[in-house]
Amino acid sequence: MTRVRNILLLVVVLSLALAGCTPKAGPQQPAPTQAQAQPEPTQPQVAQSKLTFGLAVHSNPAEDAFWAVVEKGAKDAAATYGVTLKSGGNPDPAAQAQLVEDYVAAKVDGIIVSLSHPDAMKDALKKATDAGIPIITINSGVGVYKELGAIAHVGQTELIAGEGAGEKFNEAGAKKVLIVFHEEGNVGLEERAQGVGNTFKGTVDRLNAASTGVRDLAGSLAAIQNKLIATPDIDAILTLNATMAMAAKDAVKAAGGKQMVATFDVGPDALAAIEKGEMLFAIDQQQYLQGYLPIIALYLYKTNLNTIGGGLPVLTGPGFITKDNASAVKALAEKGTR
Repeated sequence: MTRVRNILLLVVVLSLALAGCTPKAGPQQPAPTQAQAQPEPTQPQVAQSKLTFGLAVHSNPAEDAFWAVVEKGAKDAAATYGVTLKSGGNPDPAAQAQLVEDYVAAKVDGIIVSLSHPDAMKDALKKATDAGIPIITINSGVGVYKELGAIAHVGQTELIAGEGAGEKFNEAGAKKVLIVFHEEGNVGLEERAQGVGNTFKGTVDRLNAASTGVRDLAGSLAAIQNKLIATPDIDAILTLNATMAMAAKDAVKAAGGKQMVATFDVGPDALAAIEKGEMLFAIDQQQYLQGYLPIIALYLYKTNLNTIGGGLPVLTGPGFITKDNASAVKALAEKGTR
């Protein structure tokens, strides 16, 4: 009988084990909830890679909503991969070049840089390549990144994006588009405007608001308003920055006009305006990816000699945000990732 009891006990234990249970003494405890069983980590659980990368862009992320999202993408990827990130930016090309040279002097393991003014950056980038530091360019510079020694470029083809904007204005029935420039000499902005001219069937006018730009929105608003009053046949405005788009929208209201407004790039305010029908569209280049992807690419290059793009740029845009999809993207923009 003892042997039979032992066999029966063994069967019970095996049955419990197969059911994912173990016999316990005392009263049965309630099963943990999913949140209790799998708590969300507050920080990425990775070991430090001992790699340091430097991000040098042509605007200060602390002052520019677009570049703040780029920087957030880089910081999020750096945290995930255990990388130390140094980041900064300056609209003065000489100051941006000096930031790159500072990274070279600090012997970082990789540099991520935007090329709005390639000629001003080439000497600093040569110092980086001479030191054996891999470079990935982002945002602007798609036409020159190879000759300046970068191993990859992450961004959008600005000419193609501009052509898409011209086609959108054709569909909307616009006859005269005003393009507002918020930076002087930025090659990417010039390519955007050129693309609009390639496809738009009407007339293209220009307004240089670089003296005020995004740092003096009241001044930019006044400049746009004065232009609209002086040129009443303008029926559409294209800004090249989402912050400037809000100044343009307000300028139309102040001038008592009915011009349609569209923009390059996105932000919560611009997306809310599109959702309400106050703006026509935004061209999304997914700037979060322009910060995030280069960190991954440099990490894999340094640890596994992987390269991306196959000699072609890695495109993050253009995508078009209209009233149909603005709500979904707006929720993400409010979190700082779009």
